[in-house]
Amino acid sequence: MRILVVYTHPEERSFVGALHVRICERLRARGHEIDDLDLYADHFDPVMSRYTYDHYLDTDANRAEVVPYVERLLKAQALVFVYPVWHDGLPAMLKGFIDRVFLPGVIFTIDENHVFRPALHNIRRLTAVATYGASRRRTSHVGDLPRRFFIRNLGATLPAEADIQYIAEYGLDAASPTQRARFLKRVTRTFDAW
Repeated sequence: MRILVVYTHPEERSFVGALHVRICERLRARGHEIDDLDLYADHFDPVMSRYTYDHYLDTDANRAEVVPYVERLLKAQALVFVYPVWHDGLPAMLKGFIDRVFLPGVIFTIDENHVFRPALHNIRRLTAVATYGASRRRTSHVGDLPRRFFIRNLGATLPAEADIQYIAEYGLDAASPTQRARFLKRVTRTFDAW
């Protein structure tokens, strides 16, 4: 399977960086073709331009500034996102990537009755791996927006039979090495089963 791995963290030696490396290792070991996209190393510009904003619904023009990324997304059969949760949300770099690449005509269409129709038919599997500094209880209290986004929003643009997973570890601001090792082992097991 061709898998687009979208990694978002400015420090490759971080725990999120270690998760990213492990995920790619395990997927390659399983024989998958990995398209490894490190948004920071790639110097992705997360800021939507005025041009893209003005042409957002023009499906011939809206992807002009991000053609290579759209092509990578459309070639993928699966998506894996690896990122930290900051201030109860996605890092700006990842949010900007989604805003700029997951466009009308790419992941959804709008019909003559203004109904949104899923269009990301090439994706059979979506997995998000997230780390949270806050506890699960505190995160649930504020609605766990990243989890909801990947499962409900982005998941709704995929085929009905697509497999969607959200793997998260909470409370990492106060985590012990044992807790981190346990989560790394859980992530390893998950991707060994792909």
